[in-house]
Amino acid sequence: MHTTAPDSAPFALTAGESVRLPSEPDVLRYADQGWFLSQRIFTDAELDALQEASGRHYAGHRDRELPTRPPHLAAWQPSDGPVQRHNDYIHYESNAIGALLRKPLLGAVAARLARVREIRVFQATLIYKPPVADEPSNVVPWHFDKHYWQTCTSDRMLTAFVPFHDCTVEMGTITMVDGSHRWQEAPGGDDSTRHFAARDPGELERLLEANAEFNGARVHRTTVEIPRGHVSFHHCRTYHGSGPNRSDRPRRAVSLHLQDGDNRYRRFTRPDGEPVVYNHDAVVRRTPEGQPDYADPDFCPVLWRDA
Repeated sequence: MHTTAPDSAPFALTAGESVRLPSEPDVLRYADQGWFLSQRIFTDAELDALQEASGRHYAGHRDRELPTRPPHLAAWQPSDGPVQRHNDYIHYESNAIGALLRKPLLGAVAARLARVREIRVFQATLIYKPPVADEPSNVVPWHFDKHYWQTCTSDRMLTAFVPFHDCTVEMGTITMVDGSHRWQEAPGGDDSTRHFAARDPGELERLLEANAEFNGARVHRTTVEIPRGHVSFHHCRTYHGSGPNRSDRPRRAVSLHLQDGDNRYRRFTRPDGEPVVYNHDAVVRRTPEGQPDYADPDFCPVLWRDA
């Protein structure tokens, strides 16, 4: 039986927070380019708390354990060595990190950008990119998130990239391909079960160029430098990636994947006829119809709901 997640914060903003919501021109720009850099969302104290809690997580502290190990879980441990670290379900395993990521302003910004009434967590991954310029795992090749969420019905999902510090080009910040969320995928060119981390970056660069050509578009890359406390949001179909960390300190962040209130599970099959399985399908509760429930409040808590 699942434990109960901590109560969500009230779905209300202070006057000072409300003025930091995206304007209508911001929302239109997001719809056009597929990404958005917010005003300041997190305070220095909140980011210090995120970093402190992440250190405890790396040292082995868990407030809750997953009820079972999903098939494609990213779960760095010290024995993996000085590679780029990815730890899924950080919002579930760490009460402190989960509470900070449920900040209402974060959900309200996402809801405004996606033009939806409700935003829920979909997944949260703790990321640590070590300051090793030639570490191959530090380079995140081109991909878009929805490609790996084929069991989701929604095309309004989005990701909030939350660095714990100023995130610069030197540190390997995120780079977007402007407008790529409006592209159609070239037919017959890929398999959604093959994750970017297990693939040759050159293959994915060629796939990006092929999809641009199929859509009659050019690949226009924008590197997004993120001031501390600000958050970068991108549409679930926006191509993005990141480069090496050439600085003298680690790049620390959470990649917070978000779903709108209408998102549901759907059965999706690979080209060979086998069903695609997302990690949630092993841990979330079941609907009355027996399907994975992507509204399970233990794993997918609500961040924001309009009155």
